[in-house]
Amino acid sequence: MKRALSILAVLAIMFGTTNLMAQEGASDESTMTEEVADSNEMKSDSTEADTMAAEEAAEAPAEEEAATTEEEVVADKTFHQVLKEKFIEGGAEFMGIVLITLILGLAICIERIIYLNLATPNSKKLLASIESALQSGGVEAAKEVCRNTRGPVASIFYQGLERSGEGIEMVEKSIVSYGSVQMGLLERNVSWISLFIALAPMLGFMGTVIGMIDAFDAIEAAGDISPSLVAGGIKVALLTTVFGLIVAIILQIFYNYIIAKVDSIVNNMEDASITLVDMLVRYEKK
Repeated sequence: MKRALSILAVLAIMFGTTNLMAQEGASDESTMTEEVADSNEMKSDSTEADTMAAEEAAEAPAEEEAATTEEEVVADKTFHQVLKEKFIEGGAEFMGIVLITLILGLAICIERIIYLNLATPNSKKLLASIESALQSGGVEAAKEVCRNTRGPVASIFYQGLERSGEGIEMVEKSIVSYGSVQMGLLERNVSWISLFIALAPMLGFMGTVIGMIDAFDAIEAAGDISPSLVAGGIKVALLTTVFGLIVAIILQIFYNYIIAKVDSIVNNMEDASITLVDMLVRYEKK
């Protein structure tokens, strides 16, 4: 009986040992399976990272090439092309009015410059010719010289010589009166240039205000303040102001030149008129 019990105990111990070894083997197999799975996941992650890096490396040159192409296109545009594009972007409503202002202002400026250059006298040569004519043929010969000479100074001299028989005071009054007439002719249409100088920026500002109103209307209709929507509307609105200021600057340069030219001719007329009066005084004393 004792022997049978001992045999059973040995068998129980052997059976328990076998189960424990089987459990340890199963746990080892599961651990190895997890390690293999982890290694496979690491390999797949590294593969995906390499693929993404390769794609980024391939996209970078393409983006650089696209940026380079855009820069070359912008660089190839001339100033005339850029100006035309900005003019079209600003809209034909107010940009057209500003352009008409520029055309009319330049037309008047060119006409005045041509007229003033033709009216610029050679006073010294004219005075020498009049003095020579007075000594050789008298007042009538001097009047003939003035009649054949073009310019405001010759016209003033002719009016003064016409009154030479009535005394020096009448000659001076005639020169002053007709000098005012000639000054008015020199300054003719100059006021229109100053009007266009003031009008061009005002038209530009009006276009800007109306453009801003349109931009806010678009924002209200969209129900969202989109940066692209706001920036686009403001850019278009400000273009009219920029072109208005450019027109005003151009016309202001011509206006200052014309005023300086008129002042130069008037000073020349006054100086020459004084010389003519002195010449007539010497002629009457002879």
